[in-house]
Amino acid sequence: MRGRPASGENRPETIEETAELVTALGGKGIAVRVDHSVEAEVEALCQRIRAEAGRLDVLVNDIWGGESLAELGVPFWKQSAQNARLMFERAIVTHVITSRHAVPLMLERDRGLIVEVTDGDHFGYRGALAYDVTKMAVIRLAFAMSRDLRRTNVTALAVTPGFLRSEEMLDGFGVKEANWRDGAKVHPDFIASETPSFVGRAVAALAADPHVHQRAGRVVASWTLAREYGFTDLDGSQPHWAEYFEKTYGKRYPVADDAAYSTWFGGPVEIALPDWPVY
Repeated sequence: MRGRPASGENRPETIEETAELVTALGGKGIAVRVDHSVEAEVEALCQRIRAEAGRLDVLVNDIWGGESLAELGVPFWKQSAQNARLMFERAIVTHVITSRHAVPLMLERDRGLIVEVTDGDHFGYRGALAYDVTKMAVIRLAFAMSRDLRRTNVTALAVTPGFLRSEEMLDGFGVKEANWRDGAKVHPDFIASETPSFVGRAVAALAADPHVHQRAGRVVASWTLAREYGFTDLDGSQPHWAEYFEKTYGKRYPVADDAAYSTWFGGPVEIALPDWPVY
């Protein structure tokens, strides 16, 4: 039976279509319906992966609440508490559950990559309380997992796309991929957007990098990785959101650099209990 939603209950895309896209690009796409908020279903999925593949190399946690829940630009006392709850459950709790059951597959071989997909490679406010907490929590998830994994060869990090030209965004601006530039008439910044494939190629480049562990616990942007690894978007371009931002707004684009992360290391627990966690 086809028609299982791939990107939200109100979207026409299906997981079967996604699997077909993977296969068309040379992989082997397998569509499996899983509610990642239901631990038993996630556990069953990981057991299936162990039985059929015997290993797990890369986990990409990219589940979130959806654009309709974000309420960008609305002060928190006017935002829906129910929307916030749904966003936290869908975009944070599901990541915790999935990692809980998927990472042991990586630890069996002492090798793997966990990618938390977020919004922004900075620690600045993101325009709405629940949305801001969610996206910063995802960055913190990558960091916290990296601390627990620091004595292994499993790497956890976070990756952000730029202005993502998703199907939902295209529909929202009344355009198709073929004429996506017309969306800039609705929102000028859309001219600097990128396809979902761009951040996908970023993940692939990270997975192929033998030194990826050097990025453990950090958040990095698709445009930064494109320059470093040399990949492009589908049309051969290299969208660079930070450069566009600085040129358009005349201000430095903030990045979570070493200074921003400095207070995240060496906390009281790590000082008092340096051997935690116990494996």
